[in-house]
Amino acid sequence: MTMDPSLRVQAGAIKTRNVLTRAERVARLQELDRFDEDASVVGMPKVRVMKVSLKRKKKVKKADEDK
Repeated sequence: MTMDPSLRVQAGAIKTRNVLTRAERVARLQELDRFDEDASVVGMPKVRVMKVSLKRKKKVKKADEDK
């Protein structure tokens, strides 16, 4: 069966996730020194999700073509 073209994911269509897994949250909290192993799992502090931005390549201008 073929996939409809509207459902295909293009390389530049990567969006940010607004939910982190528990392992990702713990790793981020450890980086920020806010993780306490003795604290309850239910009361974990929130972690801001960083947005990923793709940098576009700059076009190279050729000055020799104008002459």
